[in-house]
Amino acid sequence: MSYQNRWQTVDVQVDSGIAWVTLNRPEKKNAMSPTLNKEMIDVLETLELDPAAKVLVLTGAGDSWTAGMDLKEYFREVDNQPEIFQERIRRDASRWQWHLLRFYSKPTIAMVNGWCFGGGFSPLVACDLAIAADEATFGLSEINWGIPPGNLVSKAMADTVGHRTSMYYIMTGKTFSGVEAANMGLVNKSVPLAQLKAEVTELANNLLEKNPVVLRTAKNGFKRCRELTWEQNEDYLYAKLDQCNYRDDEGGREQGLKQFLDDKSIKPGLQAYKRPA
Repeated sequence: MSYQNRWQTVDVQVDSGIAWVTLNRPEKKNAMSPTLNKEMIDVLETLELDPAAKVLVLTGAGDSWTAGMDLKEYFREVDNQPEIFQERIRRDASRWQWHLLRFYSKPTIAMVNGWCFGGGFSPLVACDLAIAADEATFGLSEINWGIPPGNLVSKAMADTVGHRTSMYYIMTGKTFSGVEAANMGLVNKSVPLAQLKAEVTELANNLLEKNPVVLRTAKNGFKRCRELTWEQNEDYLYAKLDQCNYRDDEGGREQGLKQFLDDKSIKPGLQAYKRPA
């Protein structure tokens, strides 16, 4: 399926199982406008049903991932609109940046190629995995504009980075690099910009080798379990395991056991079972 010119502010290319989703407002540092937020809802819902798109990579055009929310289009031009209109604008932003992306049915990778500021932290953390360029610049600059971090930025920081580091950057507005983002756990890894796409492609190809039903159950189960008690987790995760076995058309558990125990053809700790072509 071709997605050429389907969206005004987002570019989508699907190649060899990987959906490359690029926020495409380079002249605005890919700042997230109401139009972009609305289009990203459609992008995510469309790709979720596209069998050719098996792993989603979210990145930005030019020298930025995203500079956060568009101060003019998202704030100033909306401030004088009716309250119900403002509510819809906020709902669209949260819908793709958090509700859809956080429990997306396919693996998601944030490929942070440059500037990542403010509201950009919400979709960054909502992605399952994140690889940044060493040269990328991160910052929670809201304090410098006279506002606190919006949307779920503070929650995103608290869930990944922790108390002291989050408070430091929220209160000072200071910036930090991709290397520092990796050291604090905001992203999984940082590599030189010239190596970024190759690194992300290698990671995406690794995920493509995995059983998609099991992968979805594993990643979403982990995210849910952080919010539950030990007893609730026991019931929930066993139920998801049973559901996974029921829904898995490949019979991954059976195939994996057979290849390890009977065929002696794999070592599960080191490699995935051989999936049918």
